[in-house]
Amino acid sequence: MNALRFRRTALAVATAAVLPFALTACSEDGKSSDAAPAASASADGSDPATASSTPATAMDKPFGTACAGVPKEGAGSFDGMAKDPVATAASNNPALSTLVAAVKQAGLVDTLNNASNITVFAPTNDAFAKIPKADLDKVLADKATLTKILTYHVVGQKLTPKQLENGSFETLEKGRIATAGSGETYKVNDSSTVVCGNVPTANATVYIVDTVLMPK
Repeated sequence: MNALRFRRTALAVATAAVLPFALTACSEDGKSSDAAPAASASADGSDPATASSTPATAMDKPFGTACAGVPKEGAGSFDGMAKDPVATAASNNPALSTLVAAVKQAGLVDTLNNASNITVFAPTNDAFAKIPKADLDKVLADKATLTKILTYHVVGQKLTPKQLENGSFETLEKGRIATAGSGETYKVNDSSTVVCGNVPTANATVYIVDTVLMPK
């Protein structure tokens, strides 16, 4: 009887000793199972936030009918203009020679080149040609009026095409311009059409327009 009791006691002690290890092993297995989905989710090394980001679209590039006239290479090309500040970049575009002459006449070259993150609505030579020559000559000879008109074409932030869809922006002249449109068709103040938009320079985004904007 004593021998039988001794065996039963020994068996109970052994079971009690093994049970905690068994529970521990089960718990560790449980943790490993719980962690598996997380491990598999990151197995490809991708970040969910990155994976859901929107890819670049065609609207990140210059657009418009007049863009075809921009030189394919050299300082006046899109790649060339992207390396220069805005007044310098404009001087390399033959279609903006009247604007560049006006900017020089008003003494705004350094102002524009040294500004940061601006948008310039740049009238083409044809846009200036719509103004009667006598009136244009008068404006070019009046530095204060010329400065007022030119700074009305500048907004103190870089504007994306999306922002132009239905926008109102304060200009450096302290007036406001209104924009509307979508896709590759945009109007400024209901009178001027963007003919080549979203052109990058080193410090500005340029929207080339077909009519000179006049402040009130």
